Amino acid sequence: LRMIEQIYNYFTIEMLYFWVNLGVLPFWVIIIFFPQSQLCKYVATSIFPIFLLSSGYIFILYKAYLGSFDFYNNFSLYLGLSNISELFREEYYLLIFWTHFVAINLFVGGWMVKDAQRLFVNKILLAFPLIFTYLVGPIGIFLYWIIRIFYSKSLNLYE
Repeated sequence: LRMIEQIYNYFTIEMLYFWVNLGVLPFWVIIIFFPQSQLCKYVATSIFPIFLLSSGYIFILYKAYLGSFDFYNNFSLYLGLSNISELFREEYYLLIFWTHFVAINLFVGGWMVKDAQRLFVNKILLAFPLIFTYLVGPIGIFLYWIIRIFYSKSLNLYE
């Protein structure tokens, strides 16, 4: 019981932020530099990293709940920029959002690797949209879509 308490106390909001950011780096390194490896197939593009990030997400929600975080106020984010700006002042909300963003980007990076392998996209060329996806999400996805058009030899807006 004491060990669980020590673990709980270790994972402050800053420490959780640190581990979310550090935790995805090995997966991105594998995806970018070793996209055709077995390690990439069975670890980086599997459900494993999403399971880890989801576990962290649940733990953050739990800590937020214990910290009296106002979950009902989250729905105000749809009312305007000033409302979402107010939400981002709350550290738990910011960390929940950041974990969400990091997980989705990693998932999309994994999809890009699998799709690129299916279309035989050059792995060096694939590295550029992957790096952009890691850093600035949608721009990397758009870059991959442009590359994908040439490899699939079709302009497909829905696949």
